[in-house]
Amino acid sequence: MMPRSRPARVDLTMRGSLYVLFAAVPLGVVGELDATAGGLAVLAGGLAAAQGLAAAVLLHQSIDHRLGRGPKPRVRLVAAVLLTVAAVAAAVPVSDLTDGSWAFVTMVLLASLLVALDPLLPTRSVTTIALLGWLVAAGPGIYADAGAFGPYLALFLIPLFLLATERFTVWTIDVIWQLDDAQHVRAELAVAEERLRFARDLHDVAGRTLSVVALKAELAAQLGKRGRPEAVAEMLEVRRIAQDSLAELRAVVSGLRTARLDEELAGARSLLGAAGIACRVIGDSDGLGPRARSTLGWAIREATTNVLRHSRATECVIELDRSAGEVALTMTNDGAGGVAATAGNGLTGLAERVREAGGTVEAGSVTPDRFRVVVRLPSAEPVPSSDAEPVPSSDAERRVEGMA
Repeated sequence: MMPRSRPARVDLTMRGSLYVLFAAVPLGVVGELDATAGGLAVLAGGLAAAQGLAAAVLLHQSIDHRLGRGPKPRVRLVAAVLLTVAAVAAAVPVSDLTDGSWAFVTMVLLASLLVALDPLLPTRSVTTIALLGWLVAAGPGIYADAGAFGPYLALFLIPLFLLATERFTVWTIDVIWQLDDAQHVRAELAVAEERLRFARDLHDVAGRTLSVVALKAELAAQLGKRGRPEAVAEMLEVRRIAQDSLAELRAVVSGLRTARLDEELAGARSLLGAAGIACRVIGDSDGLGPRARSTLGWAIREATTNVLRHSRATECVIELDRSAGEVALTMTNDGAGGVAATAGNGLTGLAERVREAGGTVEAGSVTPDRFRVVVRLPSAEPVPSSDAEPVPSSDAERRVEGMA
């Protein structure tokens, strides 16, 4: 079973605290019943308990419908209304008709139904129903004794309190899920912005030069058909433009293929923070060789992608540990479960890259609910302060490097 996300846990807590109020419905009703009524009192108490449970279930589905996460609960609505009518009809005859107990029982049952209906109804309708319910419950008592207006008016505070609690809870839950959606959108926008940047650079480099190559080649073809010696010069120019374009394209691609450790650490903090995941970095990369820095940069990039795509993490810790002859990168998040606990294509490719650099990769779940990626590499000699040339990470990339 996958662990709940942070918004889901807050949602469950807020709803649970609200549903506890419905436990007071049968308790309040039973406390006002005449115990000497025997079976009728037991029936009224049972119907009150069933009505409280039905109202809680109806409220749960009403909130889901309000948040756009479920259909309108028509069947639950009918069941809750029928149980409310039955509970009122059973409880009033066995409650004290002289001290207003019957009015209290009626108002409690109507208030629980009203709270369950509130997410489905406009505010004006809820106010009208509350006023009508109060008149039904308190009207006869006020008519019989004008001095009882104050106590009966106090009954009106019951639905007001419950409605205020329910509306605040629903509003809080709605805000929490909106913030969660906004964090996911921010993370997706960050990825989309990087893709657009690369697409723009690729278009600027390849689009312009390929257009010139096509034009020059067409000109050379026409000159060749006419036997003009200028065709050779045009083709040499085409070759020069193509070589320059290849060098520019290789520079653009190397910016993506080469993972600089410090840049990847900063990028991981930014992306994870945009997704609402707290990121903490322990250790530093001083003294690492170019191959180790590039490989560890790739490890951070792939592990960060894995966290964003496959986990429900709220915290991620990146540790760089230097020991005799070895450097270890450990990246741990608290969102293990489901797909996050398996090694996908990204981690498989990372393992191949790390093996080429003479290291090892370990990835898997750690109790109780964490996922950890550990990359171990042999330490390299200190590097100069200037940026080193990127190291091709596979035979295919080495062949591409030699084509220019």
